Amino acid sequence: MTVFRHPGRHRIAVLVRPGLLAIEVGIVHRLFRQTFSATGEPLYEVVTCTLDPGEIRTDADFSLRVEHGPDALDEADTVVLPSSDEDYEPWSEPRLPAPLADALARIRPGTRIASICSGAFVLAAAGLLEGRRATTHWRSADHFRELFPNVELDPDVLYTDSGDVLTSAGVASGIDLCLHMIRCDHGSAVANEVARGTVVAPHRDGGQAQFIQRPVPEPRSSSTGAARAWALGHLDQPITLRQLAAREAMSVRTFTRRFREEVGVSPLQWLTRQRVERARQLLEETDLPVDRVAADSGFGTAASLRQHLQAALGVSPSAYRGTFRLREIVPST
Repeated sequence: MTVFRHPGRHRIAVLVRPGLLAIEVGIVHRLFRQTFSATGEPLYEVVTCTLDPGEIRTDADFSLRVEHGPDALDEADTVVLPSSDEDYEPWSEPRLPAPLADALARIRPGTRIASICSGAFVLAAAGLLEGRRATTHWRSADHFRELFPNVELDPDVLYTDSGDVLTSAGVASGIDLCLHMIRCDHGSAVANEVARGTVVAPHRDGGQAQFIQRPVPEPRSSSTGAARAWALGHLDQPITLRQLAAREAMSVRTFTRRFREEVGVSPLQWLTRQRVERARQLLEETDLPVDRVAADSGFGTAASLRQHLQAALGVSPSAYRGTFRLREIVPST
């Protein structure tokens, strides 16, 4: 049976199990299906598959009909494993049921594999996370460590990227992970356009804390949102903590504490990440010299930009620009 009908597109198979979280499946379909080239061509083809096609129970009061079986995994370029409510009935042993293990064995070597939330249990049980950094929902962290002591679990981040294997934390972090994969495949401009169309934040760094003790300010309390908005409009200028705090009429100490409560990182960490994103955008979308990109993104000098881009992405500005210019000429498959 033909599953993927457009061989020129990147093929994504979403492998679901009974008790699937419907929102997680919807996230994958919505984001990747809304990703287009500059000429309006869809860049991805997405299908949902399961071990036994037909009606499949969700975590809500409805079922989904899934037409494709595990044969969809044979041709996939990326496989995504959402969670199942059955994962929250703690696994008694770190072993996959035989039908699921057989299905995963169909995935071709080199295929990118990603999990959302407790889908990481499946990847770990399949041996795909051995010795790698991974994450899952923070509530499942202790049990995960008991079952898979050789996985470097980090329950404090939104997602992890080990190249061909990626993991994400609780439900909404699936959005961050999908946008991250789109950004890696096609650049920040394409990912940002998908985010705008879906009305979600274009970029929450994988290192951002997944669980913030007080993510929403109490009624009538001050927020740091205005300072962040102001900073985004002045990234090319020197910005100090004192300036940011003054925008919210707070002391530096109070502002720093409130900022970390709301965003999950320090103001200076956040500012550096925003400048890296601005630099990426300019490198992808303009022909500006590297010195000008450094100035416009607030790094000041090409040497400073090179240092920060190397730390964040592991590449130089010229190598990063060259990669995405090449992708404009050679379409992703």
